[in-house]
Amino acid sequence: MVEILSREMLAENIWQTVVYAPRIAKSAKPGQFIIVRADERGERIPLTIADYDAEKGTVTMVTQALGLSTRKIVSKGVGEHFADVAGPLGRPSDFVHETMEELQRKRFVFVAGGVGTAPVYPQVKWLKEHGVEVDVIIGAKTKDMLIYTEQMRAVASNLYIATDDGSEGFHGLVTALLEKLITEQGKSYDCCVAIGPMIMMKFVTLTAKKFNLPCIVSLNALMVDGTGMCGACRVTIAGKTKFTCVDGPEFNAYDVDFDEAMRRQGMYRTQEQRALAIAREREQGHKCNIGLDK
Repeated sequence: MVEILSREMLAENIWQTVVYAPRIAKSAKPGQFIIVRADERGERIPLTIADYDAEKGTVTMVTQALGLSTRKIVSKGVGEHFADVAGPLGRPSDFVHETMEELQRKRFVFVAGGVGTAPVYPQVKWLKEHGVEVDVIIGAKTKDMLIYTEQMRAVASNLYIATDDGSEGFHGLVTALLEKLITEQGKSYDCCVAIGPMIMMKFVTLTAKKFNLPCIVSLNALMVDGTGMCGACRVTIAGKTKFTCVDGPEFNAYDVDFDEAMRRQGMYRTQEQRALAIAREREQGHKCNIGLDK
């Protein structure tokens, strides 16, 4: 049982939860994820680690409540417990293994979309702690859907915001803002890291390719089991089959078959929507029965 220490709504249907998990907090590295089960009969839900504190023994996760299982996770309150939290899982970000001399010669740009902003934060925080210059672009449909902007300002060299409707920051897509920074503001980067919706990562990759900019993407949204045993997270990387949960979740963006990955993601989304619809029907049926008993 893992105790919930705090819970906060960051935006509509997006919740931040902090749990006491000292062994995970001590071992976690940027880019890794955890598996959460809300209760003993709950589905295994992979969530990228949004922050960790080895001294306090805490791990922070951000969950977008879209399906039945994620709604169960965010319904838990402070002082309640998850059945279990397993991790850290997956491979850490590649930059963790570089020498400080190599890293401090590089300039990174991170492109975060929606909930993908949460897993970007520990990476940028780690790089800042090691003296690395990092620019960050955060994108959302509207300003009300932006998350982690204040946290990111504290660790990024420069923070740029893009909203589809122009309600805050740059009016347009993150790809257009990235291109503007390079072509109009003279920004030069050695590595781009994109985390967010699959379609966003695909087009960030295409934009980075225009400038011969190395690009990394995280495919954490594809994971189900988290151990490589279920095979649900299969993805084609440079023509070969890889498993996101054990070989990733981060990959060279130019090697990813995004169209295949989006088809697979759509298949699981449909199944989750069906499960949620069935649960709602049962809930409504239960309410009707209660009314009849009265």
